Amino acid sequence: MRELQLIKAHRLEWRERADPTITDPGDAIVRPFIASRCDGDTMPIHRHVSRPMQAGLRLGLIDPVVAGICGSVPFQGPFGIGHECVAEVVSVGEAVGGLAVGDVVVVPWAVSCGDCLPCRRGLTAKCATTSAGTLSAFGFGPASGPWGGMVADRLRIPFADHMLVKVPDGVDPLRVAAASDNLSDAWRCVVPPLAERPGGSVLILGGAAQSIGLYAAGLAVAHGAGVVDYVDHRPERLAIAEKLGATVHQARKGRLRQADLPGRRYDIAVEGTSSAAGVDLALRALEPGGRCTPVGYYLPPGTKVPLMHMYANDASLHIGVSHVRPTLPGLLSFIAESGFPAEQVTTVLADWDDAPQAYRAHTTKLVLHRPQLGGTGGTAT
Repeated sequence: MRELQLIKAHRLEWRERADPTITDPGDAIVRPFIASRCDGDTMPIHRHVSRPMQAGLRLGLIDPVVAGICGSVPFQGPFGIGHECVAEVVSVGEAVGGLAVGDVVVVPWAVSCGDCLPCRRGLTAKCATTSAGTLSAFGFGPASGPWGGMVADRLRIPFADHMLVKVPDGVDPLRVAAASDNLSDAWRCVVPPLAERPGGSVLILGGAAQSIGLYAAGLAVAHGAGVVDYVDHRPERLAIAEKLGATVHQARKGRLRQADLPGRRYDIAVEGTSSAAGVDLALRALEPGGRCTPVGYYLPPGTKVPLMHMYANDASLHIGVSHVRPTLPGLLSFIAESGFPAEQVTTVLADWDDAPQAYRAHTTKLVLHRPQLGGTGGTAT
């Protein structure tokens, strides 16, 4: 079968790998027919980072946990890339009771069992059963397990009854193309905090986490936030945020500064610049008792945060990988009931066969699609 593999920066290819098979009665085999590019995947695609990051790890300039996720030479190709997809079930093991061939499902990026202590606590990205190292996940290379990338002809999904979440009837799969990671990540940043502070104010610093910030802006508006301020330097993303109902603020390119922010205080801040400066500004912009969630990559081991200011202001810094599986039922139900137009964040919709070229695009959110075996594969644009 074919799998999209990152060979090195600026170069991706279809390569052959063995067809997956059911090896446990709880497995399912699925066929991805929609895949979207995670915000974080653009770093190794667009930049030569493997050798510099290896040197950074050796010199103590990059936190050693990075090696546990991406290997001692991070993002060294070739490896199967991609960890956001919507798929159709093509076969199930004899112990699978909640799925049938033809079901359309979201596949979470992290592999989990659903029954260990971390999973029962909602920490499915830290599953004790599937993780031999830091993570067990699709699309990060062999250091995160044998799962390969999601831009592939077939995937084996263990613990399928737990892992796979059906897309509700009537929801176009293209609308939830990023539910495996970025859309769910945005949900956890704003929806639970807004439930605690109805009508609260939200600040989003856009940037490296390109689509997460935009999904968060739209979800905050849709969940009744009193203020949603979106700050970014890219006109493409500012236009999308405005279309989703946020108030947009043009920042200067480069290091984010206090002068780029609107000058008010917020109940919730989402930091998407992947910079220590962004974290500092977001934390200092909080109302007393506010909550900041950074969603980027913060590689240096000594990233500074303003602890004294946080102490004096009762601020919370909530940072960690997204635990998608517990989020998916609520997210998908909300989209089915509200018609939330998550597809407005998609900036390039490309044919599946064109993945090696399309995946290199310098754009906010790339989505690949192909027809379902029994349908059209989605129509949203």
